[in-house]
Amino acid sequence: MGFLIRLAITAVALWITTLVVPGVEVGGRTGANTALTLVVVAVIFGLVNAVLKPVIKVIGCIFYLLTLGLFALVVNALLFLLTDWIARSLDLPFRVDGFWAAFWGAIVMSVVTWLISVVLPDRWEGR
Repeated sequence: MGFLIRLAITAVALWITTLVVPGVEVGGRTGANTALTLVVVAVIFGLVNAVLKPVIKVIGCIFYLLTLGLFALVVNALLFLLTDWIARSLDLPFRVDGFWAAFWGAIVMSVVTWLISVVLPDRWEGR
């Protein structure tokens, strides 16, 4: 149940990001098609973050220390661009137009995901 809630949170955060950040777009012929695209892209985003982010943190540890954590913003933007690339190769109607759209998109995604997680009660997180 916790996985489905986390997936829904990520999909909603992604949807809000497409509304707020110019250059991050999701398409679909119908509302259901768009919602399905958001869910699939949320799965891709979650997998990319779960697999690559820990590896990048270990390898780039010195850059995180030298930049006092600001390197994480660049890493998040690059992971967002990787999500876009994977979605394009799967022919999903999700587009991120360049680094700066990915940069701001990753920041908005992080903030919205955090805000939704704060609002939800702890019982949904499987504790």
